[in-house]
Amino acid sequence: QVQLVESGGGLVQTGGSLRLSCAAAGRFFRSYAMGWFRQAPGKEREFVATISSGSRTYDADSVKDRFTISRDNAKNTVYLQMNSLKPEDTAVYYCACAADPRTTMRGYLYWGQGTQVTVSS
Repeated sequence: QVQLVESGGGLVQTGGSLRLSCAAAGRFFRSYAMGWFRQAPGKEREFVATISSGSRTYDADSVKDRFTISRDNAKNTVYLQMNSLKPEDTAVYYCACAADPRTTMRGYLYWGQGTQVTVSS
């Protein structure tokens, strides 16, 4: 069992930045791939970024060159640095872990409770 806790969400103006953190409780964090997803009101949850256990990354086109996923295995934490934020980035952001990197929800084994990000125009 892996417990995930997100933090770092909040209210920011268009063009601003936030860094989300996802702390994992569990012995095998370094062996998991980690992913970030988001869900806006009335919309389905969508993929944002994923990072493998070896720190290879893949981003959704909608956030490419603006968001960066990274991990610190010593701290059992994965990060999502979000720059040049837009109102359409407003959503609840979730982290999750999987056996290998995935761009769909299927296969992610454990999920955090989410953190709200609101970008004002």
